[in-house]
Amino acid sequence: MATLASDESARTGLTLTGFLRRILKSYYLRRAVKAFVSIFLITSFTFFLIRLMPGNPLDIYIATQMQQGIPRIEAEQMASSLFQVDLHRPVFLQYIDFLGRLAHLDLGKSIVSGGTPVINIIRKFLPWTLFIVTVSIITSFALGISIGTLMAYRRNSWFDHLFASLSAIISAIPANILAILLIVFFGVRWHWFDFTRVRGSLTPGMVPGWRLDFFADALYHAALPIITFVLTTWGGWALSMKSNTVATMGEDYVTVAAARGLSDGRIAAAYVGRNAVLPLFTSLALQIGFVVGGSTFIENIFVYQGIGQQLGQAVASRDYPVMQGIFLILCTSVVFANFAADLIYSWLDPRIRIEGR
Repeated sequence: MATLASDESARTGLTLTGFLRRILKSYYLRRAVKAFVSIFLITSFTFFLIRLMPGNPLDIYIATQMQQGIPRIEAEQMASSLFQVDLHRPVFLQYIDFLGRLAHLDLGKSIVSGGTPVINIIRKFLPWTLFIVTVSIITSFALGISIGTLMAYRRNSWFDHLFASLSAIISAIPANILAILLIVFFGVRWHWFDFTRVRGSLTPGMVPGWRLDFFADALYHAALPIITFVLTTWGGWALSMKSNTVATMGEDYVTVAAARGLSDGRIAAAYVGRNAVLPLFTSLALQIGFVVGGSTFIENIFVYQGIGQQLGQAVASRDYPVMQGIFLILCTSVVFANFAADLIYSWLDPRIRIEGR
């Protein structure tokens, strides 16, 4: 009986060991651990980096009050009563407190906005940024891969030369410069947009709800940021898709599929298009992070009330908790998007997952 019990426990131990070994060798688990470590390291680096910036909320507030003619002593008294925070505490202790609050999903309270919880600020303004980013990315990606595919199948034609030139020229223009050009032409010269009404994310008095007038108003205010993002990103997708499609069309399996008598449409969709678009998924994930981060300039130019505008205001006023919270959201979005791209890529091409083991 003792021998049977020992054999059973040994088999159980081997089974448990093998199960843990298979988990540790899992492609998805290793990607998840890598994502978590990346978020932790970037968040920690950002925490110390923003405290190396010149100035702090107290100094900026005092300087602003003195510019308005208030004596320094009175401005210091006003700052001490307004900011209930000890900015002279050792940075390492501030970091420990930050990690402790973060473990409880507490991002702290704004220093400048009268103690407003950072999570409330993010909850209020993040959806508007996600709205313009989602619409922009989907539109730009679909437009880019469609034009890029047509450019590949019509190589050396007028269509190819025209859109290749447009893609290169428009992609070279910085988003903030293009935004200013849109204001000059769409608003000042052609009067297509009334910039006294298009500011903000909604018209004052408009109540959010599942109504057509609400969606129309939200889209009207977001139109210029969306147009800016689409114009500055579709060219890169088009050129990349053209290059990938041309390379894929020369593969042996495409030649074999044509020799088997498959239709051109099936070859283009199942063989060429699917394999040509695969490498763009990683770029798409990175583009999502860049667009969210780049929304700071675009939202400030168009006075669009999103998370980017809040980040710009927080940087200007050195509102550390708001900066940390928004940077954490941006970091998490980029890392999660890369993680999702890895999962999708490994699902579409199992060779990636098998080689990763």
